[in-house]
Amino acid sequence: MKTLRVAILGQGRSGRNIHGAHILQDGRFRVCAVVDPIAVRRERAMREYGLAEEDVYAAPEGLYARGDIDFVINATPSPLHQPLAIAMMRHGLNVLQEKPIAGTTAEVAELEQAISETGRAYMIFLQSRYAPQFVKVREIVESGVLGRIVQVKITTSSFGRRWDWQTLQENVAGSLYNSGPHPVGQALEFLHSYDSMPQVFCWMDRVNTFGDAEDFVKMILRAPDRPLVEVEISCCDAYVPYTFDVQGSCGTLIANAQGIRWKYFKPEEAPCQKLIRTPLADAQGLPIYCAESLKWYEETLDASNIVDNVFADATRRMYDDVYDHLVHGKPLGVTLKQVRQQIAVMEEAHRQNPMSRLAEELL
Repeated sequence: MKTLRVAILGQGRSGRNIHGAHILQDGRFRVCAVVDPIAVRRERAMREYGLAEEDVYAAPEGLYARGDIDFVINATPSPLHQPLAIAMMRHGLNVLQEKPIAGTTAEVAELEQAISETGRAYMIFLQSRYAPQFVKVREIVESGVLGRIVQVKITTSSFGRRWDWQTLQENVAGSLYNSGPHPVGQALEFLHSYDSMPQVFCWMDRVNTFGDAEDFVKMILRAPDRPLVEVEISCCDAYVPYTFDVQGSCGTLIANAQGIRWKYFKPEEAPCQKLIRTPLADAQGLPIYCAESLKWYEETLDASNIVDNVFADATRRMYDDVYDHLVHGKPLGVTLKQVRQQIAVMEEAHRQNPMSRLAEELL
């Protein structure tokens, strides 16, 4: 088995706690270099990954002269995602990019140009697309038991106040850029209309944030011959919401952290009905309402039966994709075409909700 040598840009919550933690448990990869401007993080990286002093750098330029790196994980702050990815590719390095990949579609176009000119691999880390719960929900939906899907609601909500750098617009931040790539990416998979821009309606608000970016998002997406898809990202939901609510012509599915439930009837077993234009009445001529007895089927799947650690499993599946792409040449499950539409949707949401910036003295 080939072992891929990896350099990690950034040792914050993503670079260390997600990517670094996974690689330490995955024998297919080995961290050979780390970049971080904070000295204490570089020192910790040396201990945790078994690196020599010459393998840790304060700036990414230290990687350019090396010829032993199979790919770079770009887990730097959001404003650096796009420019650093381009710089890495122009210096001959493959890139695994954290979200958001960019702030605008114009920046995505610059990425596409760099990929075309350099021929480097550009991979996008959206592990939520591999989350076992999401995969199972899509499997149930695609089985057809719920009939024609009319509406899908995706909720990523909780209650919390936030005051860090990811609350500021200048940092390509706010709930839509921070958390939104996950539910918006899942929403676009339900639409599966990547060749044209969906209709977007969005309302954003600032509620419990100490910064000037949004922390409440309600988005509705629509495409021809597709279900209506709603995405909610809220900082003010103190109850545990359903993550998925799928409504179809034959039934409904709901899913949350505890598991999945779906209820449906089989059309071939339903009573035969036809349109009646006159008022409905019983045998005595008394008015009645439409009513029938449907044979319902209900199934449940406990979360523990999906996988013990959903986040770790989604990360592993994402890294399976990275390894198979780089070693075996298999196509990526998350493509730039798909994520370009995601950025376009988020860009349109911000266009509809221009948010004032806080005066400097208030920060």
